[in-house]
Amino acid sequence: MQPLIRKEFIKAMGLALFNSSRDLAPIIAVISLFQILVLRQPFPAVLSVLGGLCLVILGLALFVVGLEIGLFPLGEMQAEEFARKGSIFWLLLFAFALGFGTTIAEPALIAVTREGARAAAEAGLIGNDPMSIQRYAFSVRLSVAFSVGIAIVIGVLRILRGWSLPILVVGGYILVMLMTIFVPKEIIGLAYDSGGVTTSTVTVPLVTALGVGLARTIRGRDPLTDGFGLIALASLAPMIFVMLFGLITL
Repeated sequence: MQPLIRKEFIKAMGLALFNSSRDLAPIIAVISLFQILVLRQPFPAVLSVLGGLCLVILGLALFVVGLEIGLFPLGEMQAEEFARKGSIFWLLLFAFALGFGTTIAEPALIAVTREGARAAAEAGLIGNDPMSIQRYAFSVRLSVAFSVGIAIVIGVLRILRGWSLPILVVGGYILVMLMTIFVPKEIIGLAYDSGGVTTSTVTVPLVTALGVGLARTIRGRDPLTDGFGLIALASLAPMIFVMLFGLITL
């Protein structure tokens, strides 16, 4: 690593560690106060708790630095290059693949769909065996990943065509409310939660970078007003698709 790059990395890492510690301080204070003053219990395995806390701070710092020096620049660069080439087909294909690929690998989504499949098995909606649970969880993940891919494509078209973001979002949520009336009640909670967990650690950085980089490249588009909003669509679409999945399968 070159001295200048090493110096910049150390500076960025030090700032990230400070910010992570500062951001986690209120949470640590709340947990400590309730543990000591309300529950009146000592912390179990204090050394393990402190070690885990240090790892969390280090992990958050590394994650933030990684976003700043890696994922954000890469996503913006690729969006700008696709826009300069002027091929809408490849840009939209890239947008779909990015949304699908990042979502299918999202750790939070994997955890939620696994728990949703176990709950469905306990309720007797699917077979209560490992194969049925795994198949159901993976099917929901595919539905969510496909929906996010479609949502990113719509978001890219919105940037290209200048469509109104509020109309798309409000219209989408009206559709969600209407679908809630008709779909099986067993799928509603999972559908709503799926909309939240898709916009997590893997998806958000790359999708945001795609929108900002695209808006920065296209004449007449403002990165602030046009580059953001993809995450809102990526949160909305899974609710619709998972409810459709439940309407078909349950």
